[in-house]
Amino acid sequence: MVAREYKITSARLKELETELNYLKTTREKEVAEQIKEARSFGDLSENSEYDEAKNEQAKLYGRIAEVENILANAVIIEENDEPAGHVGLGCRVQVMDLDLGEEETYTIVGSQEADPLNGCISDDSPFGRAMVGKGQGDVVEVEAPVGVLRFRILSVAK
Repeated sequence: MVAREYKITSARLKELETELNYLKTTREKEVAEQIKEARSFGDLSENSEYDEAKNEQAKLYGRIAEVENILANAVIIEENDEPAGHVGLGCRVQVMDLDLGEEETYTIVGSQEADPLNGCISDDSPFGRAMVGKGQGDVVEVEAPVGVLRFRILSVAK
C-alpha cells in the first residue's frame, strides 16, 4: 500500500512541527496530570473524571499519530511549479462565475491547508483540480452536485 502524500507549504510544515512538539511535551503532561488527579478520586468504575481524562488521552494520541503521519508523508510544495500565469499550488486565482456573474478570489492550497470559508481551496477538490494548469482567460467547467459550474479565470498571481 502506498502512503498518501500530503502537499503542504513550508509554513504549514513549521506549524505542524510546532504543534507536534506542543502535543508531545506540554499537552501530554497536562493529560497525564488529569489522569493522576482523577485516579485520586477513588473507584475508577464510577469515576467520570477518569473516563473523561482517558478519552482526552486517546484524542491526544490520535492527533499525535495524525500529525506524525502528515509530517512523514509531507511533500513541500513550491509556489513556482506551474509556468507563470498558470494556476498551481499557492496561487491566488480571481474568477468570474459565468452563471451568477460574480467575481470570486481563491487561493489554491494542499488538502491539509484547505479552508473554503476563507477562500483556500484544495487542489484535490473538484474546483482545484479543474483550475490547476489553466491560465488567464481560460473558461473552466467544474462538476458539482448542483451541475456543471463555469468560471472564467480573470487573473492568476503567485
